[in-house]
Amino acid sequence: MKIGIIGLKQSGKTTIFNALTGQAAQTGYGANKLEVNMGTVAVPDERLDRLTEIFNPKRQVNATVEYVDVAGVEGEKAVDPALLNQIKVTDALLVVIRAFESDAVVHPFGSVDAIRDFQSLMDEFLLSDQAIAETRISRIEKVVKSNKNAPEKKEYDLLQRVIAHLEEMKPLREMELKEEERKLIRGFQFLTQKPVLVVFNTGEGDEASGLLSRFREASAGMKHIDAIAVSGEIEMEVSQLSPDEQPMFMEDLGLEALAKDRVIQASYSLLGYISFFTAGEDECRAWTIRNGTVARKAAGEIHSDIERGFIRAEVVHYDDFIALGTMAKCKEEGKLRLEGKEYGVTETS
Repeated sequence: MKIGIIGLKQSGKTTIFNALTGQAAQTGYGANKLEVNMGTVAVPDERLDRLTEIFNPKRQVNATVEYVDVAGVEGEKAVDPALLNQIKVTDALLVVIRAFESDAVVHPFGSVDAIRDFQSLMDEFLLSDQAIAETRISRIEKVVKSNKNAPEKKEYDLLQRVIAHLEEMKPLREMELKEEERKLIRGFQFLTQKPVLVVFNTGEGDEASGLLSRFREASAGMKHIDAIAVSGEIEMEVSQLSPDEQPMFMEDLGLEALAKDRVIQASYSLLGYISFFTAGEDECRAWTIRNGTVARKAAGEIHSDIERGFIRAEVVHYDDFIALGTMAKCKEEGKLRLEGKEYGVTETS
């Protein structure tokens, strides 16, 4: 899973990146606006840890999340195309919204208003997508009008609908599209087509429940969007401690879970992702798929050759395996099943 981190300047975007990855990327005014911060984080999973204890493999391979942190967006200006290119190939956007007060850090709009900033960025994303669609239409319009059977005709008609939808100030996440149509515009990587996880960057000790409640009111009816609150400065400091030191500081600060774990959990839920596991003497590994992916496609995550030659798979639910302890006992108890190509792999299957 790859997530692009974006936000207004002075929102604490790179601070959040550091909190999620444990890195120490430069923050503030001195940061290079052309530099992209990238970090890969292992997805913690107690189920995979337990399987490793049982199978004692040569290695354990957790699923991973890759974060791409790009330069801050200028307030009330079109999103820089160079910036868009840096986050094009991502599965979702993590939008950092400033919710902390600081006399030392000037807000681009002159005051802190998290809901206003959220709505401002959503509007900028809409305008950016509209500009991309209009640019493409202008390039193929002459061909389509001179030849109604041109291969570009389907794309042209679809982009006309896309623009009409965006002009109504509606994100493309909410546009009804057939699978063929999704494939047709996939290469544009429109921002408003991506799921959005909003991270409100709060100050130490700030109460976030009221802010999250106002966000839910402002985003009512929006699809594939969610929000959490994170105290970026505190979380960044904790992330850079050793694993042995972190629990003590978390207890002192009243943190039940680290921001990196909360963001990963929220991202999986937002995208509808789950993990399935393969286990044996060589390795125990977690694989990330969308909930309900058919078995043949799930097998393709392991290797394309397995997908092409897939006939059926032996499947056992994690809870059943843990309860019985071995594959042999699962088979004896009828918990080990053979499933075919179109079997949907779900969290409860």
